[in-house]
Amino acid sequence: MSGRKILVTGGTGFIGSHTVVELINAGFKPIIVDDLSNSSYQVINQIEKITGIKPDFFNFDLCDPTSTTDFLKKHSDIEGLIHFAAFKSVGESVKDPLKYYRNNLYSLVNLLESFKESKVNFVFSSSCTVYGEPDHLPVTENAPVKKAESPYGNTKQISEEILRETTAINDQLKVIALRYFNPVGAHSSALIGELPIGVPQNLVPFITQAAIGKRGDITVFGNDYNTPDGTCIRDYIHVVDLAKAHVSALKLMEGSSEKRNFEIYNIGTGKGNTVLEVIHAFESATGVKLKFNIGQRRPGDVEQIYGDVTKAEKELKWKAELGLEEMMSSAWAWENYNKHNPF
Repeated sequence: MSGRKILVTGGTGFIGSHTVVELINAGFKPIIVDDLSNSSYQVINQIEKITGIKPDFFNFDLCDPTSTTDFLKKHSDIEGLIHFAAFKSVGESVKDPLKYYRNNLYSLVNLLESFKESKVNFVFSSSCTVYGEPDHLPVTENAPVKKAESPYGNTKQISEEILRETTAINDQLKVIALRYFNPVGAHSSALIGELPIGVPQNLVPFITQAAIGKRGDITVFGNDYNTPDGTCIRDYIHVVDLAKAHVSALKLMEGSSEKRNFEIYNIGTGKGNTVLEVIHAFESATGVKLKFNIGQRRPGDVEQIYGDVTKAEKELKWKAELGLEEMMSSAWAWENYNKHNPF
């Protein structure tokens, strides 16, 4: 493989591993850095099974400035960076905010310091959490960034500010921040997918774990919201579609000299689904009946959010292609694979 080298931090994680596959498919040469604190080395072997190529892997903590600088000195031919490495549990961030500020911000600052003298195209993993409860739907990239509901969300806001201010003084640095909505599903091979540690914090892995017998009944947090069936609405996007958006972002920065050095794009489907719609879509796609109960609203939950993705479709030449049933069936296939082939 002789493609352009792309550093993928957190590349053994859920979104990272799928993006590594799409980078290889597109002719790039991904190099993974991950400390494996929330993932498994087995993912590297799974990527090789899918693509026929085993990406280079380095295990260290990007919060260590010496290790980060030394690594990038040895790999000075890296042309692009996709930065996934971050803690991402909203609940945990509330309980231990310093853990999140230290990890999510130190790693970003160390990378930027290490690339200070280099020309690099940087794709940043951001989040729709920066919008909070939006005033208008679908939410556009011009919507105000509201006070974060959690330290996790705040680290994404601060990271975007750091990147915006750094690109303003560094012409060699191009940054695209992708504000994800709700990534779900798994690769069509069922060899990689979401692998939450402990009790899942997100809906779909909880659904699949409940369906396979790892969990009890599903709790739907509130059914009295101002939505068609009273449950919260989110914009769910297949993780493979999301992964392809990163490839599109890199290609845009490589081919364009007209864009600003810092751009933001919503990455979603452009429509929302309620919690109950997701549950019923899983049942329809798999034939598995789910048991669920209605519980109290969960503090901090946004009633509904889905994104306007017109800018991404126009400028990145990217569009989500996979629907909700494909998201559910692939997530279920991955859950079954992982039951018999645990990491």
